[in-house]
Amino acid sequence: MVTLAVAVDPHEDFAQWKEAFSRIMPDLRVVWHEDADLHPSCVDYLLAWDPGHGTAARFPALKAILCAGAGIDHLLRDPDWPHDIPLVRMGGEETATLMEEYVTWACLSLMRETRTWALQQERHVFHRHLTTRSARDTTVGIMGMGHLGTRVAHRLSAFGFGVRGWSRTPRDLSGIEVFAGDDGIADFLSRTDILVSLLPSTPRTRDLIDRKLLSHLPRGAGLVNVGRGDQLREGDLMEALDEGRLSGAILDVFRHEPLPPDSPLWDHPAITITPHAAAEASRIGQVSYLAGVIADIERGGTPELLYRPERGY
Repeated sequence: MVTLAVAVDPHEDFAQWKEAFSRIMPDLRVVWHEDADLHPSCVDYLLAWDPGHGTAARFPALKAILCAGAGIDHLLRDPDWPHDIPLVRMGGEETATLMEEYVTWACLSLMRETRTWALQQERHVFHRHLTTRSARDTTVGIMGMGHLGTRVAHRLSAFGFGVRGWSRTPRDLSGIEVFAGDDGIADFLSRTDILVSLLPSTPRTRDLIDRKLLSHLPRGAGLVNVGRGDQLREGDLMEALDEGRLSGAILDVFRHEPLPPDSPLWDHPAITITPHAAAEASRIGQVSYLAGVIADIERGGTPELLYRPERGY
């Protein structure tokens, strides 16, 4: 029998994971990773989010480690991390759809300047602040053309936005112009009205979105960050907003989470904050995806969202 050990936080979530797996993959043995009678050598897969340093290394016969979220950078900071074991990020149709819809909403909100209406409502002001720009007049630039970035690009294009992409390495994407590497980033940014980050957290992406990068955007551009909080220099963003070089930002991820109550981001009139809620699928949606990953590996296949260190995602 194939065995999956679960190391999620809080422990109370374990019952939900186990019940969902029993519905989707009833032949899978699902156990808590710290069960007293669990023999580590009998565990085939580890489902983890923030298991603590050394946890993954306890299991010598793992076929794969499955991350309970899309981000894996926190796992790789474990000094005892078993880098020879395949690591698979959370994905699935539901996660991708939620991200597509969130980014579409964010781009429409920045394009129509809906933050102004929200502030007017707080003050009970009925002022017809109008924008006549449409999606076909707006170009969205997506940084990070992996699985989610590609899905978001196609959804925005279908909605009517002009779409361009940027990645560290060259990509060939039907219908989407993709720029690559340090040589392509300035040209990519120069005609981007709304910049969307879907990049992972790596040493090369930390602090990437800074004063210099933002200066390449057209005046009045907007920013959507659904990648990682450590990519954005928050002070540089607020400076660009205060000077009018950027018109607005929608942020779902932050350098410190939960976002501290005294963060100046909360009160900036041009910033909309969402609580890292862009694209977390339902438990059944997550388990359906993970069950497919396990079945694929058991058949000798390679999961689509396998972490590839050489690419940084």
